[in-house]
Amino acid sequence: MGGKNKQRTKGNVRPSSSGRAAEVLTREGGVIPGFVGFDTALTSELSYVPAVHGAEEIDNLVDADFRLVLRKLSKRDGVTRLKAVQDFGSMCQERDAEEVKGVLPYWPRIYCKISVDHDRRIREATQQAFEQLVLKVRRSMAPFLKSLMGHWILSQCDPHTPAASAACQAFQAAFSPTKQPEALSFCKDEILNVLQDVLLKETAETLSDPQSVTEEEREAKYVRMLTSSLLGVKRLLSLLLQSDRTALEQRLAHLVNSGKFWKYSKHKTPQVRGAFFEMMCALCEFTPGLVQAEAARLCPAVLLSIDDTDPVVLPPVWEAVLHVVSTVPDCWSHVNAKKGFLPKLWTQLKEGGKGMAKALHPNLMPLLSKLPQEVTDPTLDFYTTFFTSFMQGLSSERALTSPSESAVIVTSLVECLKYCIVHNTEEEEPQKIRTMLISQQLLPLLEKALGNSSLQNGPLFLLVTEMLVSWEKKAGIQGAGEANGSKDVFKGLLADFWEGLGLIFVRYVDNEEADPQALEGVATLLQVMRYPDRVKRKHAQKKKSVKICFSKPEDNEKTGVDGDAVERPLQTEPEPVNERVCSPQTQHFEDTVCQLAQLCLVHVNEKKSEKHLVFLSLLLRSFHTPRVFSTLVELDDEVKDAVHNEVVNIQNPAMQFLLEQVVVWLAEKGRLDTEHLVEMVFSSLYCCSSQEATRILNHITTMDLQWGIILQIIQRACADPETLKSCRDWLRGSVLGERLLGLTEELCKVGNSSASSSSFASSHSWTLISLVLSQHHNNEPLIGEVYMEKILEKLHATLSEAKSLSDAGNMEPLISFICDVASTFFSSVQDCLLLRSAEELLFTVFQFTAKDQAHTHLSDVLLGKLRKVCISGVQSLTQQPDYEFEEEGFLHRAAHWVTNQLLTVSSIKSLQVLVLAVQSLMEAMISACDRDSPLLAHFFTALMPSQTEWTRIRQALPPQWIKTPLLSGQYRGVFEKPTMDMWKSRLSTKLPAHLCVCALLGRVARTVAGDQEEAECSSHLPNLKNTASELLYALQWCKEAEYGPALVSTYHSLLGDWGLSEGLHSLVPMKELLETIYLRSVECGGLWSLTLENYIQTNNLAATHTSTVRKLYGSADSLFPVSQSKLSTLQVLCPTMTKEDRDSLVALSTAGIINWQENDDVYGSLAVLMCCLKADTHIEEEVVLAILATMMEWRNSKEDWFLFASDLSKATADQLNVTVEMMRFLSWLVARCPTVLGGGQWDFLLCSMLAWLETASENVSSLWNPWVQLFVCENATLIVKLNHFFTSSSPEVLEKLPAELAAEWKDFFVEGIYNLLLALPISITDTFTEPDDPVFPLAVLQSVGAALTYVPVQQLTQNSLPPKFIADQKTNLPEPLQTLLNTFCPLLLFKARPLQITVYHLLEKVMPQLPECDGEGDTSKSEDDRDEPCLSPPASLMAILSTCEELCDSILVGVQVGEFADVQPLSVEYSCILGYLLAWKLLLTFFKSSPSHLRAHYAQYLKRSCSLNKLLLHLFKLMPESPNYPLQGAETKESKTFFTESLSLAVDKSNSIEWELPHLACSVYYSTVQDLPAMVRLWWNSQEKRVSAAVEKFTTKYVSPVLSAQEISSVHSSTQMFESMTVKARSAAREVIATYSVDDIFIELVIQLPQNHPLGSITVESGRRVGVAVQQWRNWMLQLSTYLTHQNGSIMEGLALWKNNVDKRFEGIEDCMICFSVIHGSNYSLPKKGCRTCKKKFHSACLYKWFTSSNKSTCPLCRETFF
Repeated sequence: MGGKNKQRTKGNVRPSSSGRAAEVLTREGGVIPGFVGFDTALTSELSYVPAVHGAEEIDNLVDADFRLVLRKLSKRDGVTRLKAVQDFGSMCQERDAEEVKGVLPYWPRIYCKISVDHDRRIREATQQAFEQLVLKVRRSMAPFLKSLMGHWILSQCDPHTPAASAACQAFQAAFSPTKQPEALSFCKDEILNVLQDVLLKETAETLSDPQSVTEEEREAKYVRMLTSSLLGVKRLLSLLLQSDRTALEQRLAHLVNSGKFWKYSKHKTPQVRGAFFEMMCALCEFTPGLVQAEAARLCPAVLLSIDDTDPVVLPPVWEAVLHVVSTVPDCWSHVNAKKGFLPKLWTQLKEGGKGMAKALHPNLMPLLSKLPQEVTDPTLDFYTTFFTSFMQGLSSERALTSPSESAVIVTSLVECLKYCIVHNTEEEEPQKIRTMLISQQLLPLLEKALGNSSLQNGPLFLLVTEMLVSWEKKAGIQGAGEANGSKDVFKGLLADFWEGLGLIFVRYVDNEEADPQALEGVATLLQVMRYPDRVKRKHAQKKKSVKICFSKPEDNEKTGVDGDAVERPLQTEPEPVNERVCSPQTQHFEDTVCQLAQLCLVHVNEKKSEKHLVFLSLLLRSFHTPRVFSTLVELDDEVKDAVHNEVVNIQNPAMQFLLEQVVVWLAEKGRLDTEHLVEMVFSSLYCCSSQEATRILNHITTMDLQWGIILQIIQRACADPETLKSCRDWLRGSVLGERLLGLTEELCKVGNSSASSSSFASSHSWTLISLVLSQHHNNEPLIGEVYMEKILEKLHATLSEAKSLSDAGNMEPLISFICDVASTFFSSVQDCLLLRSAEELLFTVFQFTAKDQAHTHLSDVLLGKLRKVCISGVQSLTQQPDYEFEEEGFLHRAAHWVTNQLLTVSSIKSLQVLVLAVQSLMEAMISACDRDSPLLAHFFTALMPSQTEWTRIRQALPPQWIKTPLLSGQYRGVFEKPTMDMWKSRLSTKLPAHLCVCALLGRVARTVAGDQEEAECSSHLPNLKNTASELLYALQWCKEAEYGPALVSTYHSLLGDWGLSEGLHSLVPMKELLETIYLRSVECGGLWSLTLENYIQTNNLAATHTSTVRKLYGSADSLFPVSQSKLSTLQVLCPTMTKEDRDSLVALSTAGIINWQENDDVYGSLAVLMCCLKADTHIEEEVVLAILATMMEWRNSKEDWFLFASDLSKATADQLNVTVEMMRFLSWLVARCPTVLGGGQWDFLLCSMLAWLETASENVSSLWNPWVQLFVCENATLIVKLNHFFTSSSPEVLEKLPAELAAEWKDFFVEGIYNLLLALPISITDTFTEPDDPVFPLAVLQSVGAALTYVPVQQLTQNSLPPKFIADQKTNLPEPLQTLLNTFCPLLLFKARPLQITVYHLLEKVMPQLPECDGEGDTSKSEDDRDEPCLSPPASLMAILSTCEELCDSILVGVQVGEFADVQPLSVEYSCILGYLLAWKLLLTFFKSSPSHLRAHYAQYLKRSCSLNKLLLHLFKLMPESPNYPLQGAETKESKTFFTESLSLAVDKSNSIEWELPHLACSVYYSTVQDLPAMVRLWWNSQEKRVSAAVEKFTTKYVSPVLSAQEISSVHSSTQMFESMTVKARSAAREVIATYSVDDIFIELVIQLPQNHPLGSITVESGRRVGVAVQQWRNWMLQLSTYLTHQNGSIMEGLALWKNNVDKRFEGIEDCMICFSVIHGSNYSLPKKGCRTCKKKFHSACLYKWFTSSNKSTCPLCRETFF
């Protein structure tokens, strides 16, 4: 190949050298060289693929693809071969016949090889491919048949069934059934060659290559080939014609003569042995001459192998045995039957075939018939041994556990008995044999069966009965007799049999201690003999119905080949025509029965034997004949014939027996089991007339028997039509009816008084009532209709009584019984609800199902029962075609009751139960009748309130909803005389009736609608638009109440579960619903207007149905002049109006303002104007100025409208509304057209604003009133607008203002505003201490907070707040600042988010000012103090921090680090954690703004207090596992996280508030690692492995990339300049390079940030250095590394510190000999503590550490005591 390991050059497609050599050879010689033993002559068959590679290319007939596939077929890999075979098959199917024919010369060799492959999948695929090939080439296959056929026959006998099946299919595709023998005849010698080679020559080693195939696989293949070859011989013989078989005999004789061949009968593999015996069968069948010639070897091989019980081998062995004994006449001369064959047979029989009875036993009778005299002598002993072994086999383990095995053995045993008896009747001699067979075999077998239920259930009794019938026929008792001699023999046989059987029966029955199972067995045997056809029918049905069943006795007659073999001898009997024919007719039979009946009666009467009574009942069930009853009533011991004579004269013996005996037994007290007595009653009634039956049954009814007995009698009477017909008069009679009515009353009374109703007897009684009510025949009730109605009335009365009691739970058993009765009655009786009493009962049941369990105290199980009863009752009711919706009917009453219940619903649970009850009622109605049934519409209408009722329940809704839309500006309304108590009162625990009604009607409408469209649904239910609009109103009320109380939010989620959270507008046409809501809005205003707005917005009607909305109001003029309701509607519609409509509204409202009169309502005009201005309607500047001038005029003439210095608690909502609208107008002026105002107008605006603010400050106590809150909020909004205008406007705009305005604003107004505003939150929280109080003015805090965020720092540092100091509080701060901190820090914990955020913004402004005041603190500390000086941050902030810390500890105690604690927004926990995080954010701001030396002191304080450690643990519980930013769009390439996005803490933020706390936690963590990296690193290193791993993973993934990038960019953008040092940064490599040069010294340091920065240490690597000693160089690198690791600051700050240290070194200051630095790494001090001995100086902090760690007070250098 030109080098084994060389890679072939790309594009080199030349084959290897050996391939080229082959090509040269063929070119030169012209023919394919004859390698591998083929002949090169053209006439020879090409039965191999040429052994030379490349030779295929010469034959142009072979397609290239085929060549590739054929090459793959010779590969070693099994998967490759399998794929190649499959490809070959599909190519044969797809390609043209000519292309495929080209492959034929090469196919035989390949086929012969792969058809015997190890892999069975390949073998199967080969045959499937072969079939495709055959179908394509057809006759062209002929030349190659001989080389193929041998392996083809082998493949058809493949042990892998799918492969064999595929080969057979290919064979049938190739040859029709008539052609198959011809084809095989043509190739028979070749086939036999292949088969003989395998059987006589091949071994496991020759069939497979030992080098490439494992020993196990080789052996498996050899066994498979042997099996296939043996079966192949059988198949070949079976398919060939007789002439061909004769021709082959000589060849076969050669095979059979071989000694190796006969060894296969003892081969170790069962498959081979089985195949061998199958081949023996074929030889016996097709070549008998050959068999007889080889009898000497064949007979022992077959006959002595019957002990081979392998499941694979046994069936063919026995088949071969039968063939041999039939084919070879002198077979027994070659085998010693007595010593060799029979002992093995006895063993097999005794072991019951070892589980193979189905294969073995059917062969025994044919074998018996073929055994010659010399084998069976002496005959008596032979039969004795044979049947004794047979009987032992029945007791074998397998026969005992498998009913089917037992049945096969029994069937075979009876067949053999039958054969032997018939076979031995011809001669005189076998009398003994017959006697032995009956007395020692048949009767013991029956006796054994009497105590064995498995044998009783099997076919034994039926087989014996059929045998007796056949004997009777032979004896001439049934049908035509046979020869005289034979008759007497069979009569004697019958006499012997019955005599023996009678003795057995008497022995079992005439015994006090009789075994009940044996008695039952006797009865079963007699019953089978009496009615054998019933048993036979039953067995036949079982055969049909049972496919596979391993454990049941019914399986005793399994279908299939073996089963057929078992049954074959039986089916030769003529099938019985009727009972009389196939039941034994001999006199002995009835004599035996009468004898047994008498014995039983004696035992019952004398010994009171219950067992004998049961047996007597079983006897009479089968033998209710006059003779038997005569025998029983006959008390004298007279001759039986005399009895027959007297029967005619005396009364009916059956009736006599019934009255004298059975009734007496029934009446006995304490009798538990009465079923057999009831059966005896009906057995007797078979012999009585209808009148006699009625008389007897009435007598039994009046006997005061147990109700259980009456129940059994009625059940038995209904068992079959004949019995029911004879008992009909009794069932419908008055005797039974009155008794049942009395029973019902008694039961209801007992149930009411005590709990005994659940007793045993009572449950029988309820079953009885249920039965008589529900059992109907031919649509007629079982009992009299009068009694039926009375019973129902009684049940209804009892249920009603239970309903009125509060503790219905005590009556649970009684209700449960009534439920069961009603359920069976409703579900089984047609037209049952036409009875008025039944409707009453149903209504009461419905009431039970619709009430909460808390009231009824019923269990879940019972409630479920009641619901089922209700559903079945409603379905029965509505299915009746003539049922109408009447006033007194069930549906009307139910609807009326439900509407009353809705008004008094006390809880969500009660509502849920009620709605579900009505829903299930509707579903039951829908399932019984169509959706468009008028019943549904009537019922829905009955549920719906009238218009006045709607109005009443709507007005009863609590008015607290007004507050939210009023303060948000959505709603402009008034409320008559609001009081503080009204706003203070929360929603009661009772759900408003309006909400309940809407929920019910909505759910019902949804149920009726199902999946239908709106048009269809609205046609079903009348007036649905009203319901839909009311439901939208209810939903709007919930929304405006902000789902406040838990009750409302639960209600809303319930509507969501019911699919009503969007209302019902999908079921109502949009125009109708819109019009309905609009008209309500114009008429009533208020919440209807908000409902209208929500409906328009939700369905986007302003954009999609503009004209529809416009049609509602026609023109804008129609809504003018405005009333309160019109104003609300106009405010909603204004944004959707056209520009023209809004312009006309502006014109109308402006006219109303400018031309105002004394008594005019200017509020309406102002409000409309503001609505239009809010909707961006254009207005001329002149008009604006005119309106402002009018207001200024009002300032003089109507000052009370402005409410300056007023007591707002006395102001009405109307007055406050006017002032608010003026504020809104002024806010709009500042925002939209400030430049048109002159000096006087600005003065008016600013002075009004300040005066309103003063009014607000004086009226904090009135803030419970929403309108006062609105007053303060709008004024705060005006302040925000002014602040924004003066701080954010461009210089061009400010130039257009009056000259002194900006200065006045700055010098006067700002101070005035913030002096008042700063005190406002404090006075609000002092007045309203409870933030969860409904009257707490949260909206005011929000608005005031937004205004306070604009406060200048100067106003804060020089505030005029009342002084507030705390005793023992250490502080360096000026008084105003300390007061500010002491006043506002505690408010960080106040549970009002707007206030917490406001306080944070205020304090954040002053935090940078605070460290300056601690500046002197450092110098005042003595260095002789402890190790390192520490300094506390502001005390008031730290106090709040420690309080918050404890609260957070308790909140997050159960959360592990790394888990995300989900905190409910705006809860108490939320406020605590928010305050905590805000306090830390302030502290970090303070820390960041401190100078380096102070920062070290503050850090030391935090380290000692462990505050930071706790913070970090808390943060890892508050930060989400995946901090992705929730508001990012899909189009962003980089994913945003909480670390990449800045956090905006807006006071009025409402959206995404659920993400505020996680984002804030992430923000605090980022600030912490940025400002305190050394402390975070220290904390991380001290944590346990699980925590540190979680922290590192999170930080590395989300924080480090952002922080590193910022560090690098801060170096880039740093403006800090160092003398003699330059700093550069490389962002891609996360490196900073510092170059320090002084004189002739040059140092370059490379600072590398780690992947997990700042947790990992920053590495410092050396760059270039010039003029520095190695030791000094190492010291400096170590110093820089230490500074960067241990200082809490940025890289630039660390470099500055290091440079300072090096500078000091050059200035001559010596290093501290402990830390080898001039400047201390954390407190930045110089070495000052000197040793008196060695004069070296050290840092005081280093010395302290040295002394404490070494526990000595000696100098580190000279070891002298340090003073």
